[in-house]
Amino acid sequence: MKPKISIITLGVEDLERASRFYGEGLGFPKYDFEDGNISFFSLEGTWLALYPREDLAEDIGVAISSQGGFSGITLAHNVASKSEVDAVLNQAVSAGARLIKPAEEVFWGGYSGYFQDPEGHYWEVAYNPYQDLT
Repeated sequence: MKPKISIITLGVEDLERASRFYGEGLGFPKYDFEDGNISFFSLEGTWLALYPREDLAEDIGVAISSQGGFSGITLAHNVASKSEVDAVLNQAVSAGARLIKPAEEVFWGGYSGYFQDPEGHYWEVAYNPYQDLT
């Protein structure tokens, strides 16, 4: 098996708002799908899909939790420099994200911060000086 994540699918409450955030706000290249009930964004090395949360839960065969809160999942976007971390965080906030943790030097020697997209998903934006993950 080739170690790769092909698609990351986020279950969203408002598909139009989430699609606008990732497409227009963050500039992810959108792939138009005939049905219109799912959005795909072609990224380097993987795809990001947005799908209505209830439909995703139904597809999996699970009930949606009524408790909410942190789902235990974060997504990471690695960039080539500390200044790019700051720029991406600013771009996300300008597009409607909420800054959760401003970028700072972190215990493992890198530089990172977190934002929450309009649908509540947590993203880390990081610079790793030891390994190129860009």
